[in-house]
Amino acid sequence: MKNYLIPLLLAVMTIFTSCSSTKTFTESNKNNNKTPFVWEGANLYFLMTDRFNNGDTSNDITLNRTKTPGKLRGFEGGDIKGISNKIDEGYFDKLGINAIWFTPIVEQIHDGVDEGTGLSYGFHGYWARDWTNLDPNFGTKEDLAALVQKAHAHGIRIILDGVINHTGPVTAEDTVWPNDWVRTGPTCDYKSFANTTACTLVANLPDVKTESNQNVDLPPFLIEKWKKEGRYEQETKELDAFFARTGYPRAPKYYIIKWLTDYIADYGIDGYRGDTVKHTDETVWADFKSQCNYAFENWKKKNPSKVLDNNSFYTIAEVYNYGISGGQIFDFGDRKVNYYENGFNNMINFEFKWDAQKDYEFIFSKYSDKLNNELKGYSVLNYLSSHDDGGPFDAKRTKSKEAGTKLLLSPGLSQIYYGDESARLLVVEGTQGDATLRSFMNWDDIKSNPETQKTLLHWQKLGQFRRNHPSVGAGIHKEISAQPYTFSRTFSKGDYSDQVVVGLDLPIGKKELTVGSVFKNGAKVRDGYSDKETIVSNGKVSIDSEFDIVLLESSPQPSPKERETKPKN
Repeated sequence: MKNYLIPLLLAVMTIFTSCSSTKTFTESNKNNNKTPFVWEGANLYFLMTDRFNNGDTSNDITLNRTKTPGKLRGFEGGDIKGISNKIDEGYFDKLGINAIWFTPIVEQIHDGVDEGTGLSYGFHGYWARDWTNLDPNFGTKEDLAALVQKAHAHGIRIILDGVINHTGPVTAEDTVWPNDWVRTGPTCDYKSFANTTACTLVANLPDVKTESNQNVDLPPFLIEKWKKEGRYEQETKELDAFFARTGYPRAPKYYIIKWLTDYIADYGIDGYRGDTVKHTDETVWADFKSQCNYAFENWKKKNPSKVLDNNSFYTIAEVYNYGISGGQIFDFGDRKVNYYENGFNNMINFEFKWDAQKDYEFIFSKYSDKLNNELKGYSVLNYLSSHDDGGPFDAKRTKSKEAGTKLLLSPGLSQIYYGDESARLLVVEGTQGDATLRSFMNWDDIKSNPETQKTLLHWQKLGQFRRNHPSVGAGIHKEISAQPYTFSRTFSKGDYSDQVVVGLDLPIGKKELTVGSVFKNGAKVRDGYSDKETIVSNGKVSIDSEFDIVLLESSPQPSPKERETKPKN
Protein backbone atom coordinates (compact mmCIF):
# COMPACT_ATOMS: atom_id res chain seq x y z
CA MET A 1 0.00 0.00 0.00
CA LYS A 2 0.80 1.85 0.63
CA ASN A 3 5.47 23.64 -4.56
CA TYR A 4 18.80 52.08 -11.68
CA LEU A 5 19.54 51.49 -7.59
CA ILE A 6 16.57 49.62 -6.23
CA PRO A 7 16.92 46.70 -8.68
CA LEU A 8 20.66 46.62 -7.94
CA LEU A 9 20.06 46.60 -4.18
CA LEU A 10 17.54 43.76 -4.49
CA ALA A 11 19.95 41.75 -6.60
CA VAL A 12 22.82 42.31 -4.15
CA MET A 13 20.64 41.32 -1.18
CA THR A 14 19.51 38.17 -2.93
CA ILE A 15 23.07 37.19 -3.73
CA PHE A 16 24.20 37.99 -0.19
CA THR A 17 21.43 35.91 1.36
CA SER A 18 22.08 32.99 -0.92
CA CYS A 19 25.86 33.07 -0.57
CA SER A 20 25.83 33.60 3.20
CA SER A 21 23.37 30.76 3.73
CA THR A 22 25.17 28.38 1.42
CA LYS A 23 28.55 29.15 2.92
CA THR A 24 27.31 28.64 6.44
CA PHE A 25 25.59 25.39 5.50
CA THR A 26 28.67 24.06 3.70
CA GLU A 27 30.95 24.80 6.62
CA SER A 28 28.60 23.65 9.34
CA ASN A 29 27.70 20.53 7.41
CA LYS A 30 31.24 19.28 8.14
CA ASN A 31 30.14 19.16 11.76
CA ASN A 32 26.79 17.72 10.80
CA ASN A 33 28.43 14.60 9.40
CA LYS A 34 29.62 13.79 12.92
CA THR A 35 26.54 15.03 14.75
CA PRO A 36 23.99 12.37 15.71
CA PHE A 37 20.35 13.10 15.06
CA VAL A 38 18.62 13.58 18.42
CA TRP A 39 14.84 13.83 18.33
CA GLU A 40 14.73 15.81 21.57
CA GLY A 41 16.69 18.60 19.91
CA ALA A 42 15.14 18.45 16.44
CA ASN A 43 14.39 21.49 14.31
CA LEU A 44 11.03 20.63 12.77
CA TYR A 45 9.27 22.37 9.89
CA PHE A 46 5.47 22.13 9.77
CA LEU A 47 3.75 22.92 6.49
CA MET A 48 0.33 22.59 4.94
CA THR A 49 0.78 20.32 1.94
CA ASP A 50 -1.62 22.33 -0.23
CA ARG A 51 -0.17 25.73 0.70
CA PHE A 52 3.60 25.34 0.52
CA ASN A 53 4.77 24.85 -3.06
CA ASN A 54 3.15 23.77 -6.32
CA GLY A 55 5.36 21.18 -7.96
CA ASP A 56 2.78 19.68 -10.34
CA THR A 57 0.13 21.93 -11.87
CA SER A 58 -1.56 18.94 -13.54
CA ASN A 59 -3.16 17.93 -10.23
CA ASP A 60 -4.42 21.38 -9.19
CA ILE A 61 -8.02 20.37 -9.97
CA THR A 62 -9.08 16.74 -9.49
CA LEU A 63 -12.22 14.80 -8.54
CA ASN A 64 -14.42 17.52 -10.12
CA ARG A 65 -13.61 19.99 -7.36
CA THR A 66 -14.69 22.98 -9.42
CA LYS A 67 -17.05 24.82 -7.06
CA THR A 68 -16.05 28.30 -5.91
CA PRO A 69 -14.86 28.08 -2.27
CA GLY A 70 -14.66 30.76 0.39
CA LYS A 71 -11.41 32.73 0.55
CA LEU A 72 -8.48 30.39 1.28
CA ARG A 73 -10.89 27.47 1.73
CA GLY A 74 -10.18 25.62 -1.49
CA PHE A 75 -7.23 23.77 -2.97
CA GLU A 76 -4.43 26.18 -3.94
CA GLY A 77 -2.09 23.77 -5.76
CA GLY A 78 0.55 22.82 -3.20
CA ASP A 79 1.59 19.18 -3.37
CA ILE A 80 4.11 16.50 -2.46
CA LYS A 81 6.28 17.25 -5.49
CA GLY A 82 6.43 20.86 -4.38
CA ILE A 83 7.91 19.82 -1.03
CA SER A 84 10.40 17.55 -2.79
CA ASN A 85 11.48 20.40 -5.07
CA LYS A 86 12.33 22.57 -2.08
CA ILE A 87 14.31 19.69 -0.55
CA ASP A 88 16.27 19.46 -3.83
CA GLU A 89 16.88 23.22 -3.82
CA GLY A 90 18.39 23.02 -0.33
CA TYR A 91 15.78 25.31 1.20
CA PHE A 92 15.42 23.15 4.29
CA ASP A 93 19.16 22.57 4.58
CA LYS A 94 19.80 26.31 4.70
CA LEU A 95 17.14 26.66 7.38
CA GLY A 96 18.73 23.93 9.49
CA ILE A 97 15.67 21.70 9.28
CA ASN A 98 16.11 18.03 10.16
CA ALA A 99 12.46 16.97 10.34
CA ILE A 100 9.43 17.90 8.23
CA TRP A 101 5.83 17.38 9.29
CA PHE A 102 3.11 18.03 6.76
CA THR A 103 -0.67 17.88 6.94
CA PRO A 104 -2.46 14.61 6.03
CA ILE A 105 -2.20 13.44 2.44
CA VAL A 106 -4.80 10.64 2.46
CA GLU A 107 -7.77 10.86 0.13
CA GLN A 108 -10.23 13.52 1.27
CA ILE A 109 -13.98 13.80 0.82
CA HIS A 110 -14.61 14.67 -2.83
CA ASP A 111 -17.15 17.41 -2.33
CA GLY A 112 -17.05 20.48 -0.12
CA VAL A 113 -19.21 21.73 2.74
CA ASP A 114 -20.43 25.19 3.72
CA GLU A 115 -19.51 25.90 7.33
CA GLY A 116 -20.98 29.40 7.26
CA THR A 117 -17.78 30.80 5.81
CA GLY A 118 -18.31 29.81 2.22
CA LEU A 119 -17.68 26.42 0.68
CA SER A 120 -14.72 24.51 2.13
CA TYR A 121 -12.88 21.64 0.50
CA GLY A 122 -10.62 19.22 2.39
CA PHE A 123 -7.42 20.96 1.29
CA HIS A 124 -6.11 20.74 4.86
CA GLY A 125 -6.17 16.95 4.86
CA TYR A 126 -8.22 16.35 8.00
CA TRP A 127 -11.39 15.10 6.23
CA ALA A 128 -10.47 11.52 5.37
CA ARG A 129 -12.55 9.49 2.92
CA ASP A 130 -10.09 6.65 2.27
CA TRP A 131 -7.04 6.20 4.49
CA THR A 132 -5.53 3.68 2.07
CA ASN A 133 -5.16 6.11 -0.82
CA LEU A 134 -3.46 9.44 -1.42
CA ASP A 135 -5.58 12.38 -2.48
CA PRO A 136 -4.84 13.14 -6.15
CA ASN A 137 -4.62 16.86 -5.38
CA PHE A 138 -1.58 16.10 -3.23
CA GLY A 139 0.10 13.59 -5.53
CA THR A 140 0.78 9.90 -5.90
CA LYS A 141 2.37 7.20 -3.80
CA GLU A 142 5.35 7.37 -6.15
CA ASP A 143 5.64 11.07 -5.25
CA LEU A 144 5.62 10.17 -1.56
CA ALA A 145 8.28 7.48 -1.99
CA ALA A 146 10.50 9.97 -3.85
CA LEU A 147 9.99 12.61 -1.17
CA VAL A 148 11.02 10.30 1.68
CA GLN A 149 14.09 9.21 -0.26
CA LYS A 150 15.13 12.80 -0.99
CA ALA A 151 14.53 13.90 2.59
CA HIS A 152 16.58 11.06 4.03
CA ALA A 153 19.43 11.84 1.63
CA HIS A 154 19.50 15.31 3.21
CA GLY A 155 19.37 13.96 6.77
CA ILE A 156 15.75 15.08 7.15
CA ARG A 157 13.16 12.89 8.88
CA ILE A 158 9.56 12.77 7.64
CA ILE A 159 6.57 12.96 9.98
CA LEU A 160 3.08 12.26 8.67
CA ASP A 161 -0.10 13.53 10.27
CA GLY A 162 -2.40 10.77 11.49
CA VAL A 163 -6.14 11.14 12.07
CA ILE A 164 -7.90 8.27 13.87
CA ASN A 165 -10.85 9.84 15.65
CA HIS A 166 -13.00 11.18 12.81
CA THR A 167 -13.86 10.86 9.13
CA GLY A 168 -14.67 13.70 6.76
CA PRO A 169 -18.05 15.47 6.72
CA VAL A 170 -21.06 14.02 4.95
CA THR A 171 -21.93 15.53 1.56
CA ALA A 172 -24.08 14.65 -1.43
CA GLU A 173 -21.06 12.78 -2.83
CA ASP A 174 -19.54 11.52 0.42
CA THR A 175 -21.73 9.15 2.38
CA VAL A 176 -21.67 8.76 6.13
CA TRP A 177 -19.80 5.69 7.40
CA PRO A 178 -21.97 2.91 8.89
CA ASN A 179 -23.44 3.33 12.40
CA ASP A 180 -21.16 0.65 13.83
CA TRP A 181 -18.18 2.73 12.66
CA VAL A 182 -19.13 6.30 13.64
CA ARG A 183 -21.39 8.45 15.79
CA THR A 184 -22.85 11.74 14.54
CA GLY A 185 -23.62 13.23 17.94
CA PRO A 186 -23.65 14.62 20.54
CA THR A 187 -21.28 17.53 19.99
CA CYS A 188 -18.44 17.62 22.56
CA ASP A 189 -18.81 20.09 25.44
CA TYR A 190 -15.35 19.30 26.96
CA LYS A 191 -16.71 19.29 30.52
CA SER A 192 -15.57 15.73 31.23
CA PHE A 193 -13.53 12.90 29.75
CA ALA A 194 -16.63 11.26 28.27
CA ASN A 195 -17.88 14.53 26.80
CA THR A 196 -14.50 15.00 25.15
CA THR A 197 -14.08 11.51 23.71
CA ALA A 198 -17.51 9.95 23.07
CA CYS A 199 -18.79 12.89 21.03
CA THR A 200 -18.28 14.75 17.76
CA LEU A 201 -15.84 17.63 17.54
CA VAL A 202 -18.23 19.76 15.52
CA ALA A 203 -21.49 19.24 13.70
CA ASN A 204 -21.22 17.02 10.60
CA LEU A 205 -17.85 15.54 11.48
CA PRO A 206 -18.64 11.89 12.21
CA ASP A 207 -16.65 10.57 15.17
CA VAL A 208 -15.07 7.12 14.89
CA LYS A 209 -16.19 4.82 17.70
CA THR A 210 -12.63 4.30 18.89
CA GLU A 211 -13.81 2.92 22.23
CA SER A 212 -15.46 -0.01 20.47
CA ASN A 213 -13.91 -3.47 20.30
CA GLN A 214 -16.76 -4.95 18.30
CA ASN A 215 -16.09 -6.56 14.93
CA VAL A 216 -17.36 -4.47 12.05
CA ASP A 217 -17.46 -5.04 8.31
CA LEU A 218 -15.87 -2.77 5.77
CA PRO A 219 -18.20 0.05 4.68
CA PRO A 220 -20.04 -0.86 1.46
CA PHE A 221 -18.96 2.34 -0.28
CA LEU A 222 -15.30 1.48 0.41
CA ILE A 223 -15.68 -2.05 -0.94
CA GLU A 224 -17.31 -0.68 -4.09
CA LYS A 225 -14.57 1.93 -4.45
CA TRP A 226 -11.73 -0.58 -4.08
CA LYS A 227 -13.34 -2.92 -6.59
CA LYS A 228 -13.60 -0.10 -9.16
CA GLU A 229 -9.93 0.68 -8.52
CA GLY A 230 -8.96 -2.97 -8.94
CA ARG A 231 -7.47 -3.46 -5.48
CA TYR A 232 -10.21 -4.99 -3.38
CA GLU A 233 -8.57 -8.41 -3.18
CA GLN A 234 -5.18 -6.98 -2.21
CA GLU A 235 -6.63 -4.72 0.47
CA THR A 236 -8.70 -7.44 2.08
CA LYS A 237 -5.80 -9.90 1.92
CA GLU A 238 -3.62 -7.45 3.82
CA LEU A 239 -6.35 -6.80 6.38
CA ASP A 240 -6.72 -10.53 6.96
CA ALA A 241 -2.97 -10.83 7.54
CA PHE A 242 -2.93 -7.84 9.91
CA PHE A 243 -5.75 -9.12 12.10
CA ALA A 244 -4.31 -12.63 12.10
CA ARG A 245 -0.89 -11.33 13.20
CA THR A 246 -2.12 -8.94 15.88
CA GLY A 247 -5.13 -10.79 17.23
CA TYR A 248 -7.03 -7.51 17.37
CA PRO A 249 -10.78 -7.56 16.83
CA ARG A 250 -11.91 -6.04 13.55
CA ALA A 251 -12.92 -2.84 15.32
CA PRO A 252 -12.88 0.56 13.57
CA LYS A 253 -9.74 1.84 15.33
CA TYR A 254 -7.69 -1.18 14.30
CA TYR A 255 -8.61 -0.86 10.65
CA ILE A 256 -7.39 2.75 10.72
CA ILE A 257 -4.24 1.84 12.67
CA LYS A 258 -3.44 -0.74 10.01
CA TRP A 259 -4.00 1.76 7.20
CA LEU A 260 -1.86 4.46 8.82
CA THR A 261 1.03 2.18 9.73
CA ASP A 262 1.20 0.92 6.15
CA TYR A 263 2.84 4.25 5.26
CA ILE A 264 5.66 3.33 7.64
CA ALA A 265 6.05 -0.19 6.30
CA ASP A 266 5.98 0.95 2.68
CA TYR A 267 7.95 4.19 2.71
CA GLY A 268 10.03 4.26 5.89
CA ILE A 269 8.59 7.47 7.32
CA ASP A 270 10.12 8.35 10.67
CA GLY A 271 7.26 9.64 12.80
CA TYR A 272 3.60 10.46 13.21
CA ARG A 273 1.89 13.47 14.67
CA GLY A 274 -1.38 12.28 16.21
CA ASP A 275 -4.31 14.59 15.51
CA THR A 276 -7.01 15.38 18.09
CA VAL A 277 -5.44 12.90 20.52
CA LYS A 278 -7.58 13.71 23.55
CA HIS A 279 -10.75 12.83 21.63
CA THR A 280 -10.08 9.09 21.95
CA ASP A 281 -9.28 6.81 24.83
CA GLU A 282 -5.53 6.88 25.44
CA THR A 283 -5.20 3.13 24.88
CA VAL A 284 -5.94 3.70 21.19
CA TRP A 285 -2.64 5.54 20.90
CA ALA A 286 -0.75 2.93 22.88
CA ASP A 287 -1.90 0.33 20.34
CA PHE A 288 -1.08 2.70 17.51
CA LYS A 289 2.48 3.17 18.78
CA SER A 290 3.07 -0.56 19.15
CA GLN A 291 2.06 -1.09 15.52
CA CYS A 292 4.15 1.89 14.41
CA ASN A 293 7.16 0.34 16.10
CA TYR A 294 6.50 -3.01 14.47
CA ALA A 295 6.13 -1.47 11.01
CA PHE A 296 9.26 0.67 11.42
CA GLU A 297 11.45 -2.21 12.56
CA ASN A 298 10.08 -4.38 9.78
CA TRP A 299 10.86 -1.69 7.22
CA LYS A 300 14.43 -1.41 8.57
CA LYS A 301 14.95 -5.16 8.25
CA LYS A 302 13.75 -5.11 4.64
CA ASN A 303 15.71 -1.96 3.73
CA PRO A 304 19.04 -2.14 5.62
CA SER A 305 20.82 0.14 3.15
CA LYS A 306 18.24 2.89 3.72
CA VAL A 307 18.33 2.94 7.52
CA LEU A 308 19.52 6.31 8.81
CA ASP A 309 20.33 5.40 12.43
CA ASN A 310 19.08 3.40 15.39
CA ASN A 311 16.46 5.94 16.49
CA SER A 312 13.06 4.48 17.22
CA PHE A 313 9.84 5.60 15.57
CA TYR A 314 8.80 9.01 16.93
CA THR A 315 5.30 10.13 17.90
CA ILE A 316 3.97 13.60 18.73
CA ALA A 317 0.59 14.20 20.38
CA GLU A 318 -1.76 17.07 19.71
CA VAL A 319 -3.63 17.26 23.00
CA TYR A 320 -5.30 20.64 22.70
CA ASN A 321 -4.37 22.98 25.57
CA TYR A 322 -1.65 20.73 27.00
CA GLY A 323 1.22 22.81 28.43
CA ILE A 324 4.66 21.91 29.71
CA SER A 325 3.72 23.07 33.21
CA GLY A 326 1.43 20.05 33.42
CA GLY A 327 4.42 17.73 33.24
CA GLN A 328 3.38 14.28 32.11
CA ILE A 329 -0.29 14.76 32.99
CA PHE A 330 -3.27 16.18 31.13
CA ASP A 331 -6.27 16.87 33.37
CA PHE A 332 -9.81 16.50 31.95
CA GLY A 333 -11.30 17.60 35.26
CA ASP A 334 -12.76 14.23 36.15
CA ARG A 335 -9.82 12.18 34.89
CA LYS A 336 -6.07 12.61 34.52
CA VAL A 337 -4.25 10.98 31.60
CA ASN A 338 -0.55 10.39 30.94
CA TYR A 339 -0.21 10.31 27.16
CA TYR A 340 3.56 9.85 27.39
CA GLU A 341 2.88 6.43 28.90
CA ASN A 342 0.36 5.69 26.17
CA GLY A 343 2.31 5.83 22.97
CA PHE A 344 3.84 9.29 22.70
CA ASN A 345 7.42 10.55 22.82
CA ASN A 346 6.36 14.17 22.64
CA MET A 347 3.42 16.50 23.16
CA ILE A 348 2.71 19.78 21.43
CA ASN A 349 3.22 22.55 23.96
CA PHE A 350 0.37 25.06 23.75
CA GLU A 351 1.98 27.05 26.57
CA PHE A 352 5.06 28.21 24.71
CA LYS A 353 3.47 31.19 22.93
CA TRP A 354 2.59 32.62 26.35
CA ASP A 355 6.00 31.91 27.85
CA ALA A 356 7.59 33.59 24.81
CA GLN A 357 6.29 36.90 26.13
CA LYS A 358 8.73 36.58 29.05
CA ASP A 359 12.49 37.16 29.02
CA TYR A 360 15.02 34.67 27.67
CA GLU A 361 16.26 33.35 30.98
CA PHE A 362 12.75 32.70 32.28
CA ILE A 363 11.94 30.59 29.21
CA PHE A 364 15.24 28.75 28.91
CA SER A 365 15.67 27.84 32.59
CA LYS A 366 12.03 26.79 32.97
CA TYR A 367 12.14 24.48 29.96
CA SER A 368 15.52 23.02 30.77
CA ASP A 369 14.38 22.23 34.29
CA LYS A 370 11.13 20.60 33.18
CA LEU A 371 12.68 18.56 30.36
CA ASN A 372 15.66 17.34 32.36
CA ASN A 373 13.67 16.39 35.42
CA GLU A 374 9.90 15.83 35.34
CA LEU A 375 9.86 15.08 31.60
CA LYS A 376 13.23 13.35 31.31
CA GLY A 377 13.13 10.81 28.50
CA TYR A 378 10.34 12.71 26.75
CA SER A 379 10.03 16.14 25.16
CA VAL A 380 7.64 18.86 24.01
CA LEU A 381 7.14 20.57 20.65
CA ASN A 382 7.26 24.36 20.99
CA TYR A 383 5.56 26.64 18.48
CA LEU A 384 4.64 30.30 18.07
CA SER A 385 2.15 30.02 15.21
CA SER A 386 0.23 27.15 13.69
CA HIS A 387 -2.55 26.19 11.29
CA ASP A 388 -5.38 26.31 13.82
CA ASP A 389 -4.19 28.60 16.60
CA GLY A 390 -6.07 31.88 16.25
CA GLY A 391 -3.88 33.62 18.83
CA PRO A 392 -0.29 33.35 17.57
CA PHE A 393 2.61 35.04 19.34
CA ASP A 394 3.23 37.49 16.51
CA ALA A 395 0.11 37.67 14.33
CA LYS A 396 1.11 40.95 12.64
CA ARG A 397 4.72 39.79 12.08
CA THR A 398 6.33 42.72 13.88
CA LYS A 399 8.63 40.57 16.05
CA SER A 400 10.00 38.03 13.59
CA LYS A 401 13.60 38.24 14.82
CA GLU A 402 12.60 37.88 18.47
CA ALA A 403 10.29 35.00 17.59
CA GLY A 404 13.08 33.15 15.81
CA THR A 405 15.56 33.69 18.63
CA LYS A 406 13.20 32.50 21.35
CA LEU A 407 11.84 29.52 19.44
CA LEU A 408 15.07 28.18 17.99
CA LEU A 409 17.14 28.59 21.15
CA SER A 410 14.59 27.13 23.57
CA PRO A 411 14.96 23.63 25.03
CA GLY A 412 12.59 21.12 23.44
CA LEU A 413 11.72 20.54 19.80
CA SER A 414 11.14 23.67 17.71
CA GLN A 415 8.23 23.84 15.26
CA ILE A 416 8.67 26.36 12.49
CA TYR A 417 5.26 26.85 10.88
CA TYR A 418 5.78 27.49 7.18
CA GLY A 419 6.42 31.18 6.66
CA ASP A 420 7.48 31.95 10.24
CA GLU A 421 10.96 32.34 8.82
CA SER A 422 9.79 34.73 6.09
CA ALA A 423 7.10 36.67 7.97
CA ARG A 424 4.29 35.22 5.83
CA LEU A 425 1.10 37.12 6.62
CA LEU A 426 -1.18 35.60 9.25
CA VAL A 427 -3.85 38.28 8.90
CA VAL A 428 -5.46 38.06 5.46
CA GLU A 429 -8.36 40.37 4.66
CA GLY A 430 -11.56 38.62 3.59
CA THR A 431 -10.85 35.35 5.41
CA GLN A 432 -12.71 33.86 8.32
CA GLY A 433 -11.51 31.54 11.07
CA ASP A 434 -8.43 29.39 10.52
CA ALA A 435 -8.26 30.36 6.84
CA THR A 436 -6.34 33.53 7.71
CA LEU A 437 -3.47 31.39 9.01
CA ARG A 438 -3.27 29.33 5.82
CA SER A 439 -2.18 31.61 2.99
CA PHE A 440 0.17 30.29 0.34
CA MET A 441 3.89 30.42 1.13
CA ASN A 442 5.35 33.85 0.28
CA TRP A 443 8.05 32.75 -2.16
CA ASP A 444 7.90 36.07 -4.07
CA ASP A 445 8.80 38.00 -0.92
CA ILE A 446 11.77 35.71 -0.33
CA LYS A 447 13.00 36.38 -3.86
CA SER A 448 12.56 40.14 -3.96
CA ASN A 449 12.02 41.75 -0.54
CA PRO A 450 15.22 42.76 1.31
CA GLU A 451 13.49 42.80 4.70
CA THR A 452 12.12 39.30 4.14
CA GLN A 453 15.59 38.11 3.13
CA LYS A 454 17.07 39.66 6.26
CA THR A 455 14.50 37.89 8.43
CA LEU A 456 15.08 34.58 6.67
CA LEU A 457 18.84 34.86 7.11
CA HIS A 458 18.38 35.28 10.87
CA TRP A 459 16.26 32.11 11.06
CA GLN A 460 18.74 30.26 8.85
CA LYS A 461 21.71 31.05 11.06
CA LEU A 462 19.90 30.06 14.23
CA GLY A 463 18.41 26.98 12.58
CA GLN A 464 21.74 25.67 11.34
CA PHE A 465 23.29 26.22 14.75
CA ARG A 466 20.45 24.30 16.36
CA ARG A 467 20.67 21.44 13.87
CA ASN A 468 24.41 21.10 14.34
CA HIS A 469 24.20 21.15 18.13
CA PRO A 470 21.80 18.78 19.94
CA SER A 471 22.74 20.61 23.14
CA VAL A 472 20.58 23.57 22.08
CA GLY A 473 17.27 21.68 22.20
CA ALA A 474 18.14 18.57 24.20
CA GLY A 475 20.85 19.83 26.55
CA ILE A 476 21.06 21.34 30.00
CA HIS A 477 20.79 25.13 30.19
CA LYS A 478 22.96 27.20 32.53
CA GLU A 479 23.10 30.97 32.80
CA ILE A 480 26.70 32.22 32.77
CA SER A 481 26.06 35.95 33.00
CA ALA A 482 22.93 38.06 33.37
CA GLN A 483 24.64 41.11 31.87
CA PRO A 484 25.59 40.68 29.14
CA TYR A 485 23.18 37.78 28.88
CA THR A 486 25.22 34.65 28.25
CA PHE A 487 24.38 30.99 28.76
CA SER A 488 25.69 27.53 28.00
CA ARG A 489 24.04 24.32 26.86
CA THR A 490 25.63 20.94 27.37
CA PHE A 491 24.51 17.54 26.14
CA SER A 492 25.91 14.04 26.32
CA LYS A 493 24.66 10.69 25.15
CA GLY A 494 26.86 7.62 25.11
CA ASP A 495 30.26 8.61 23.75
CA TYR A 496 28.94 11.80 22.19
CA SER A 497 29.03 15.19 23.90
CA ASP A 498 28.21 18.68 22.72
CA GLN A 499 28.48 22.10 24.30
CA VAL A 500 27.85 25.66 23.17
CA VAL A 501 27.81 29.19 24.58
CA VAL A 502 25.32 31.81 23.42
CA GLY A 503 25.15 35.55 24.02
CA LEU A 504 22.03 37.62 23.32
CA ASP A 505 21.18 41.34 23.28
CA LEU A 506 24.86 42.16 22.97
CA PRO A 507 26.39 45.46 21.81
CA ILE A 508 27.03 45.96 18.12
CA GLY A 509 30.74 45.92 17.34
CA LYS A 510 33.28 44.58 19.80
CA LYS A 511 31.92 42.47 22.66
CA GLU A 512 33.41 40.28 25.34
CA LEU A 513 31.75 37.14 26.69
CA THR A 514 32.59 34.85 29.57
CA VAL A 515 32.44 31.20 28.51
CA GLY A 516 32.54 29.63 31.96
CA SER A 517 34.04 26.16 31.98
CA VAL A 518 32.62 25.18 28.58
CA PHE A 519 35.69 26.10 26.52
CA LYS A 520 39.24 25.90 27.85
CA ASN A 521 41.79 28.69 27.60
CA GLY A 522 43.54 28.55 24.26
CA ALA A 523 40.62 26.82 22.56
CA LYS A 524 39.69 28.10 19.11
CA VAL A 525 35.99 28.84 18.88
CA ARG A 526 33.71 30.02 16.08
CA ASP A 527 30.75 32.34 16.19
CA GLY A 528 28.07 30.60 14.12
CA TYR A 529 26.24 33.88 13.58
CA SER A 530 29.03 36.10 12.20
CA ASP A 531 31.25 33.19 11.05
CA LYS A 532 34.21 34.70 12.92
CA GLU A 533 36.77 32.75 14.92
CA THR A 534 38.56 33.70 18.11
CA ILE A 535 40.63 32.20 20.93
CA VAL A 536 39.49 31.72 24.52
CA SER A 537 41.68 33.72 26.92
CA ASN A 538 41.21 33.96 30.68
CA GLY A 539 37.82 32.32 30.35
CA LYS A 540 36.58 34.91 27.89
CA VAL A 541 36.27 35.56 24.18
CA SER A 542 36.16 38.77 22.20
CA ILE A 543 34.11 39.04 19.03
CA ASP A 544 33.84 42.09 16.76
CA SER A 545 30.72 41.83 14.64
CA GLU A 546 27.79 43.88 13.39
CA PHE A 547 25.33 41.61 15.20
CA ASP A 548 23.91 41.50 18.73
CA ILE A 549 24.02 37.69 18.88
CA VAL A 550 26.96 35.33 19.35
CA LEU A 551 26.65 31.55 18.86
CA LEU A 552 29.88 29.97 20.08
CA GLU A 553 30.95 26.47 19.06
CA SER A 554 34.28 24.70 18.90
CA SER A 555 35.97 25.51 15.61
CA PRO A 556 35.86 22.45 13.35
CA GLN A 557 39.27 20.86 13.00
CA PRO A 558 40.46 20.22 9.43
CA SER A 559 40.64 16.61 8.34
CA PRO A 560 44.04 15.09 7.44
CA LYS A 561 43.15 15.44 3.76
CA GLU A 562 42.28 19.11 4.23
CA ARG A 563 45.58 19.70 6.06
CA GLU A 564 47.46 18.11 3.15
CA THR A 565 45.75 20.26 0.53
CA LYS A 566 45.75 23.52 2.50
CA PRO A 567 48.13 26.07 0.87
CA LYS A 568 51.29 26.61 2.87
CA ASN A 569 52.75 30.06 3.48
